[in-house]
Amino acid sequence: MNKKVAFQTFGCKLNFAETSQISRQFIENGYEVTDFKETADVYVINTCTVTSIAEKKCKTAIRGAIKRNPDAKVAVIGCFSQLKADEINEIEGVNIIVGNNEKHKLYEMITNREINAEDNCAYCDVKKMDRGDVFVPSYSSGDRTRSFLKIQDGCDYFCTYCAIPFARGRSRSDTIENIVNSARQIALEGLKEIILTGVNIGDFGKQNGENFLQLIQALDSVEGIERYRISSIEPELLTNEIIDFVADSKKFLPHFHIPLQSGSNKILKLMKRHYQRELFAGRIYKIKEVMPQSCIAADVITGFPGETDEDFKDSYKFIESLPISYLHVFTYSERPDTIAVKLEGKVAVNIRRERSKELQELSELKKHQFYLQNQETIRSVLFESDIHNGYIFGFTDNYIRVKIKKNNDLINKVIETKLNFLDKDEVFIVE
Repeated sequence: MNKKVAFQTFGCKLNFAETSQISRQFIENGYEVTDFKETADVYVINTCTVTSIAEKKCKTAIRGAIKRNPDAKVAVIGCFSQLKADEINEIEGVNIIVGNNEKHKLYEMITNREINAEDNCAYCDVKKMDRGDVFVPSYSSGDRTRSFLKIQDGCDYFCTYCAIPFARGRSRSDTIENIVNSARQIALEGLKEIILTGVNIGDFGKQNGENFLQLIQALDSVEGIERYRISSIEPELLTNEIIDFVADSKKFLPHFHIPLQSGSNKILKLMKRHYQRELFAGRIYKIKEVMPQSCIAADVITGFPGETDEDFKDSYKFIESLPISYLHVFTYSERPDTIAVKLEGKVAVNIRRERSKELQELSELKKHQFYLQNQETIRSVLFESDIHNGYIFGFTDNYIRVKIKKNNDLINKVIETKLNFLDKDEVFIVE
């Protein structure tokens, strides 16, 4: 009987790509992947540290795995491990703790060492991230019609609120040649859509004398891949040339995820962001000029130190004025060793939550308006194997969720579909 391994992944698309890469190593060596809530011989928790809430969720998953099977090998990897290995080591029953430099060697670590459940932290080796870190390629496959393809890792920005450069190291990238080869492999596996992922993907290629525009131009000609999405890209790195290329491409989709973080120039300066809000607005209007039906998501942090009521209202009105489709709202969370924890003007937690709620309500309103603007239009939809209550689901090119009565012949196919009726769950029902 094959041994079983279970994975739980928190955080960004980059983590999901890396978890999938690790899982393939287990599968290739005879392991069966099972649901994380089931009994397994090995549990792998790929962690996130972007907020304190993310860390709490990671701890809950770790303890849950240990409780489910006290005899299992429990490995904790990723950003939380990278920054707080000692804190994880205090949880009795964790056998392996490694950070981001070593996570890709996890299968080898587990199989090459005699690890028993009673050997608390038989292997704990978290190497400090530095400028010499190598790039480890990865992509997701096997569980969906889309693949997260890692093209870049790390960040050189050191925004005052962010611990990710400490957890992920300095910016580094794969080569265009290697990424194109990975895209071809993904196509051979039958997946139709690729999401380009990384920590700061607009920074792609500078060590190799390449750039992001050259990469997407090369990927556009890969046979078998019908759709590409660009994940989060910094506004100052999203050039007009990139926007124009996406507008002209038949494969790169009209869907952008652009971090704003604040609509107040005062707060952007305190955050040490690399732009002012006027540049951000310019990018939004440029996209809408050449792709009127495009979907644009923006990240916003509220409750940052020094954010007064006036600053928040200024930020809110700025965001409200822009043709953004929806928001990813984050309530500011203190991260150890960042500059922001030392700043004056701390915002009370209850006020942070109130502001967050206001922005979330604004996001829901904008998303609803965006959906209504697309009603009765015809969009291309990639249907996935997600089945619920007799329906299968998918996303349009501009990232609107739709559902159709179950038809297995549609799974993993791109279909031109008219967006008819919007249901109470903000999902279009199509025929």
